[in-house]
Parts: sequence; C-alpha cells; structure tokens
Amino acid sequence: MRVLVTGASGYLGRAVVVALGAAGHEPVAMVSTRGGEVPAVSEVRVADLLDPEGLRRAVAGVEVVCHLAGLGRARESVRYPLPFFRVNTAGTVALLGAMADEGVSKIVFSSTGAIYGSPERQPMGEDLPDAPPHPYAASKLAAEFAIEAQAQAGNMGAVIVRLLNVAGGADPDPTRLIPRVIAAAAGESVLHINGDGTAVRDYLHVDDAAAAFVSCIERVPSPGAHTRYNIGSGCGTSILDVVDAVERVTGRTVARVYGPVTPEPAALISNPAKAQSELGWSPKHSGIDEIVADTRQAVARS
Repeated sequence: MRVLVTGASGYLGRAVVVALGAAGHEPVAMVSTRGGEVPAVSEVRVADLLDPEGLRRAVAGVEVVCHLAGLGRARESVRYPLPFFRVNTAGTVALLGAMADEGVSKIVFSSTGAIYGSPERQPMGEDLPDAPPHPYAASKLAAEFAIEAQAQAGNMGAVIVRLLNVAGGADPDPTRLIPRVIAAAAGESVLHINGDGTAVRDYLHVDDAAAAFVSCIERVPSPGAHTRYNIGSGCGTSILDVVDAVERVTGRTVARVYGPVTPEPAALISNPAKAQSELGWSPKHSGIDEIVADTRQAVARS
C-alpha cells in the first residue's frame, strides 16, 4: 500500500517509515519543512497541518494516512494550551478535509493513553472512561472525536492508537527519564527524582510501536467503522527500576538526589490485550534492559 506518514521526520515517524518499507509497503513522508533525512521513503512531500492546499497535495494518490504529526509536551500544554488545539485538533480536522477532497478514506491516528487520566484500575483497557488531565490530552481527544465522526458518517475507516511512553533508539528528547538516567550514569549530570522513585510507567520500544502501526495500517476497517487500540508493553517499570537497569547495563552508579513529592499518578500501564488478539501484534523489544541498552548505543553513535 502507498501510505502517507505525517510527522515522518520525527522520532516515531522515522521508525514507522522503516517498518512500512520492511513490510513491503510504499511509505510517503510528509514533513513540515525541507531538510532532515527520512530513510526508506519513495517520496517526501512538504506540507503543514494548517495549510489546506498543501495538505491536499500531500494526500493525493495515497491509500492510507498514518497521522503522527502534532505537539506532544503535556506540561507545556498547561501553560500554552492554544497551540496544542491549533495543531493537534484543528490540524487533524484540516487533514480530514484534505483526505475527503482527495478521496482518501483510511486513517490511522496516533493518540495518547494520557486521555484516561489517572484511573485506579491498572493496566488500562479501552473500556475506561476518558478523563484528559491536561490540554495536550484534551486536544488529542478532540481530534479523536472528529475522526470518529467522519467514520460514523461513512466517509472513512479509522484506527485510533493510544500510546503511552515510547522509548529506545535515538530518543531525541533528553528531558525524558531514560536519557536522563543514562546521562547521569555517564557522569554528565545528577538524576533528580521527585518523591521516592516508585512511580510506575509503561515503556514501549519505538520499534515495537512502529510494528503496531504497520499492523493497524494493514487492518483499517472499511468506511463507516472505527476502532481503538491501547498500545504498550503491558509492564510497569518504576523510576528506580529504570535506574537499576541503567546501572546493570552500564556497570556504573547513577548519582541521584531526591526532592519533594510532586502530584502524579502512582501507576500508568497500558493493557494491550485487544491489540494482541485482533492485530496479532506483541511487543518484542520492550524489556527495560533492552530499551536502555539500545538507547545507550544510539547516544554513543550520535
């Protein structure tokens, strides 16, 4: 299939492009500006999510859109909410309009498990109610509503993917936990931990996430239908577990200091059972030691 990947030059986008090519598909990369290599693509198309004419050119002639582009910093969204609704929500609506104009009727959308908020029941299944805790999650949920409305109107088939913490490989964000712990092990910094380090999260290797998107792209329902999958490792890993893994992999001690507790969920773990059952997908590289080793190798190569 000829698949347009928005956000193709990003961390997840590059992995999805490679996975699509390996699976025998023809990925077309959509980027917002020229520059930056996108491997394994047949074509690069420059378009902005807020440019309807550019979007129509970008989606022309493809069979499926894999929509990964957007803003993703939850804390920043609390202070500056409007850009998140402008890009994540209005940008998605503009993309849906371009798809309708060009007769493209299948989409896979990258959303977030943060939409569930902080439910007591863990791991989190697709049947949980939505409770977005910040504007980032709310902007993604609003985009989901628009996609679902288009599907219910019979205009497209859609798959919504709710991800938690993608990790591993050449993670470009040094503020995320695993790169910060690796930097501390290398003596470049001291790891600051809020509270006692027992907060638990679900870490999914970027290659496992990419494989899940390929499976979703291959199984987009016919126009009139939509479905949603929680994609994650299904395993909980605490901050201290990450520290222990980095110390095992590197053989070095992580210097750390403990600060005051900050309000945050005690645990956020995805339940990927539906995806495993219906897509035949399962995470293969998401053990925390493998994620740490892969991230460390990518840092050494950069």
